[in-house]
Amino acid sequence: MFSHVMDAQKVDLFIAMNGNKFPEGQLYLIREKLLQCDEKKGEYLSSIQFKDPTTALVLSLFLGMFGIDRFYIGDTGMGVGKLISFLLLGWAFIGLVWPLVDCFLIMKATREDNLLKLNRMMLM
Repeated sequence: MFSHVMDAQKVDLFIAMNGNKFPEGQLYLIREKLLQCDEKKGEYLSSIQFKDPTTALVLSLFLGMFGIDRFYIGDTGMGVGKLISFLLLGWAFIGLVWPLVDCFLIMKATREDNLLKLNRMMLM
């Protein structure tokens, strides 16, 4: 049976609603890839929950020392590493450096994780 490609209006609406959740430089490529996807993938796409980079930043600012920000975006290994370093090093300088640096990196990491999730969906 012939499968129809996604409608440009649906793709543009998706980009408008979710563009802040992906790396800005990738939005054009995302749009082009989505235009080539069939309708079934478009339906599946609407069910995917992408993580909000702003939420990740807020979590990083207030709970980053416990690794909660990394758990939120699904980076369990990094979350466990941050938690263990905080528990072992406590409020020592080194125990606070990692969460502070991660405050600057978490939004980019969230957008890249969302992009990977989207790419996996398109490969299905």
